[in-house]
Amino acid sequence: MSKRMKVAVLVVLVLVLAVLFLFTHLRGDLEYVLRSRGEKIMAMVFVGWAGAVSTVLFQTMTHNRILTPSIIGLDAVYMLVQTVVVFFFGSTTLTMMSDTSHFLFSAGTMMGFSVLLYSFLFRREGQNLYFILLVGMILGTFMQSVTSFLQYLIDPNEFSIIQDRMFASINNMKTDLLWPAGWCIAAATAYTYRHLHELDVLSLGKDHAINLGVDYERIVKRLLMVVALLVSISTALVGPIMFFGLIVANLAYAFFQTYEHRYLLAGAGLFGIAALIGGQLIVERVFVFSTPLSVIVNIVGGAYFLYLLIKERKAW
Repeated sequence: MSKRMKVAVLVVLVLVLAVLFLFTHLRGDLEYVLRSRGEKIMAMVFVGWAGAVSTVLFQTMTHNRILTPSIIGLDAVYMLVQTVVVFFFGSTTLTMMSDTSHFLFSAGTMMGFSVLLYSFLFRREGQNLYFILLVGMILGTFMQSVTSFLQYLIDPNEFSIIQDRMFASINNMKTDLLWPAGWCIAAATAYTYRHLHELDVLSLGKDHAINLGVDYERIVKRLLMVVALLVSISTALVGPIMFFGLIVANLAYAFFQTYEHRYLLAGAGLFGIAALIGGQLIVERVFVFSTPLSVIVNIVGGAYFLYLLIKERKAW
């Protein structure tokens, strides 16, 4: 089967899942139900695409198919911000904050953290990318510790507000922010597709990329900001999903078996959209909203992560 045919198969899969999600168990006001489900599908398209594309970009730059953008610490920044607001200003500040303000505040702090981290660490010429990842991981661990400490001190009633933010939920998305988020994701994707050939070369490794004429420092700096933007938007829109990108990116590698990023990015994005729609369909129809989607994704993703570690160890 050709690569284009594989992309077509994934498109059909996404369309079938979208139709099933839209039209199964229709009850009550049809106009309201279809509009609500349509908004959920739109959110899952944006989040699925952003999470998958950011992971493929990140793994290409790091030349490692096990690492994900969460190692930078953006998820930790998101949870720390929510916890600090509740700890110092009370849960009413968070609940009464408008969707637009909360989205801009959350995404802005994550992007600000990324800009400060990259600008500080890239100040020295020829800085190693793995050193940046190490610093990001250390800062992420530190922020998780601070977050846990503050959560122990918070009143249990107010902690429940934070607990709602700890798990990604399509049902708690900000519907009025879908189009602005979509345009930002589309702009980041368009910029990424302008550098497809450079990404193909980057997959060979840093030394080979430099020898083949790629301006490695420049392209890595810019693509890291694209990754930070995509992760910040998707996290601020529905919440953090830890292992999601790892699953869909590696599914795309196994399915397409190619180095060409025009297929890998499209394939991972379609896998991501299909996984979210299918997962949300199971959450609503099988579990009847008893568990958030992120819990299922993290369970499956954690098991898959262990499988990848065992597989890599046997390859050594």
